[in-house]
Amino acid sequence: MMKTKTQPYPGTQSVLRAMSLLKAFDDERREWGLADLASEVGLNKTTTFRLLTALESEGMVARRPFTESYILGPEIVVLGGRALRANDLRTLVKPELEQMAELSGETATLEITSGEDHVLIIDEVIGNHLVGSSQSLGTRWPMVATSTGIAMLAHLPEEFVEAVLAKPLVAMTPKTVTDTAILRQELTKTRQRGYSYLQEWLEEGLIVVGAPLFNHDSQVVAAISLGGPAIRFPAEREPEMGQLVKQTAQRISQKLGWE
Repeated sequence: MMKTKTQPYPGTQSVLRAMSLLKAFDDERREWGLADLASEVGLNKTTTFRLLTALESEGMVARRPFTESYILGPEIVVLGGRALRANDLRTLVKPELEQMAELSGETATLEITSGEDHVLIIDEVIGNHLVGSSQSLGTRWPMVATSTGIAMLAHLPEEFVEAVLAKPLVAMTPKTVTDTAILRQELTKTRQRGYSYLQEWLEEGLIVVGAPLFNHDSQVVAAISLGGPAIRFPAEREPEMGQLVKQTAQRISQKLGWE
């Protein structure tokens, strides 16, 4: 079930600003200079430096000695590990991901919604092929470009779907679908067959199928996927892979109380 964003209490501005600094670090920009980071989050350099100093003292960021730029610190890794270990869903799904990866030879992932229009990979099991798909644990991707995102959108409330489709849709590859009419058709197909099937929407040469996970209230809580390179994932393999992901998702959902 999607939750509305909690409104902050008065007097928490510094906390929110510090969080915005931490969230600016991602896979595309892992290192920031003071001026660029201040500009990115819309703060002046003095405020940014003060907040970074506090974060540095707690190990949340670290300063490179020669460049004077900032990277995420070791305490972030510690907290991230604790968050993953505390995730009961991840513990429940792990054996199923391992089985999917073993049966197919491809990479299996568990993903949840992140923010208002992204998915976050919270677990993955790499397939046994030398050349394969590595989705990267902790990576965020746009919902409309991922098999898991499409799988979840197909079963989320219409108002949520409309809000996602109303935003500018970025093409990750030349084959990413950004036409909202076609996307709606894809959501209908996904509901009908029980899994999504995306050909090179997220990355060129990458084919992925995904299926949603439901809880005891029949609400979408996450999605799983199975993906690999197109050379090993021809169109005729779609039914086999789709059914494997669909049946695995149904089995997990039943463990979550879904009927």
